[in-house]
Amino acid sequence: MDLLQPVWFIGHGSPMNALMDNPFTQALGHMGRQALEKNPPKAVLVVSAHWLSRGGTFVQASPKPETIHDFGGFPKALFDVEYPAPGDPELADELGKMLHRSGVEKDFEWGLDHGAWSVLKPMFPLADIPIIQLSLDIHKSPREHAELAKEL
Repeated sequence: MDLLQPVWFIGHGSPMNALMDNPFTQALGHMGRQALEKNPPKAVLVVSAHWLSRGGTFVQASPKPETIHDFGGFPKALFDVEYPAPGDPELADELGKMLHRSGVEKDFEWGLDHGAWSVLKPMFPLADIPIIQLSLDIHKSPREHAELAKEL
């Protein structure tokens, strides 16, 4: 089995895309279907700029991460969206060990913020692929973030 997976940079655009059927969400759906057909991922790692940590980089390690609605001013329908994908505590632990030079710690409180679920929902609508999320430490320099990226 090929363990290599694609790396995608996807800006989520409007969180309302989680409720819409438009060219953007259709493209995300197409990407997700292609990934599932070619080489189904065992899990997805998301690095979202919506999880900014202070004084450390964290990996979300909860087995059932909450859907976080970290925004305001949108219709109630968006606040009602849930993305109940499972977490993967074992993968989070493994990732923490792999990224030992960068000093990644486990976090059991963070869920999936809208930077993650608003993209994942159209890509993997069944929410059946484990998702883990990595924070960005605002106290780290660009060089330290580049080193983290190399470790990944």
